[in-house]
Amino acid sequence: MGYAKERVKFEKLAEKVGGLTYYDEKSLVIITDVFDQYSHTIRILKNKKPELFTEQYKNELEQAKLLKRTLKVSEEADRQDNFVKYRDSLLAALNTAIATLKEMV
Repeated sequence: MGYAKERVKFEKLAEKVGGLTYYDEKSLVIITDVFDQYSHTIRILKNKKPELFTEQYKNELEQAKLLKRTLKVSEEADRQDNFVKYRDSLLAALNTAIATLKEMV
């Protein structure tokens, strides 16, 4: 069904995020794009299967949003650490969504 397609999409996004190690403009563009795709897709999944995706939408997406804002307003010296926290949070959210989608098959 359509859920396998979403799982593959999340797996590709997780690969992209997992490959980011350092904060720079290129990494920021990539992680912002991944976040946008994740948030859009998880919203759609939440609307289709609220019993499975509402908690992820409320908790993991909000955590990633908070860390994204923290990175944006952080001092230059703290950006690398905040970038890693944001990356790890987004990667965890993607992996949770992947696991949930695998269980649906």
